[in-house]
Parts: sequence; structure tokens; C-alpha cells
Amino acid sequence: MVLCGVAITGFTVSVMCDIVTRTIGRPWLWLQEVTMTFFIYGVFIGAGTATRRNDHLYLAALAEAMSGRKRLFFETFNRLVTLAVAIAMMYYGFLNFLDGFRSLRMPSMTPLASLYAAIPLCGALVALFVVEQLVNGWKNGFADPEAKDTSA
Repeated sequence: MVLCGVAITGFTVSVMCDIVTRTIGRPWLWLQEVTMTFFIYGVFIGAGTATRRNDHLYLAALAEAMSGRKRLFFETFNRLVTLAVAIAMMYYGFLNFLDGFRSLRMPSMTPLASLYAAIPLCGALVALFVVEQLVNGWKNGFADPEAKDTSA
């Protein structure tokens, strides 16, 4: 969550600085690269964070309507599909990252790999959080903890 907050704050501040510097007639062209970097990392780290909180990449309504073995199967299936996507993001994202060293960003001349690194990072975060959810779900059940508290 902290990394998401840093990325969103950095994005907002860099956009504001870009607007101000262009308005006064002294644009900082490198700010567009900074803005793009904060945006991309914010999106991909946010996807990992949302996965941990079951806010993203998850079909909650269908699973909540079930109970017992059906729910266990469906929750496990959902998370295994998400894990497969995360593994694909790590593998193909890493290949894309390596390929990104052949292209450069303008005007800084930094490799595009600096942006592409967010993809396998997101895959690793999603995989970590899905495995955590699977272990906790198999151990304690997949019911929403907030739902248990409201019925008491």
C-alpha cells in the first residue's frame, strides 16, 4: 500500500510540476518520463495490492453464494487461475524486460526496461498474495472475515 501511495503521489506531483513549468514557458521535458514511470508502477503495484485485498482479479459474488466443498473448489480454482496469470506475467514480463534494453526512452536515453520491470514485479506480488490466500483459505476457510464479525 505504501508503494502505491508513493507512486500515486509521485504521479500527481509530477503532473502538477509539468503543468506549472509549461504554463510559465519553461517546460521540463523529462517530467513526462517521470510521470509515465510513476503511473505504470502505480498501476502494476496497485494490481498486486488489490489482489491481496480481494479487490481485483477475483469473482467474489459467485463464490459467496456457495458453501462447503463447492465453495472450497471454486475459491481454489479462482486463485489457481490467478496464479497461472501471475506466473505468465513473471515469465513473459521478464522476457519483455530483457528486450527493453534494446530501446531507449527520450530524452533521458534510459532503457525501456526500467518501465517493463513493473510487469514481472506485479506478477511476483500477485503470485505471493495468491499463495498466501490459498494457504490461509485451506487452513481457516475462505469465508470473508468481516462477514463473520457482523453476524456475532
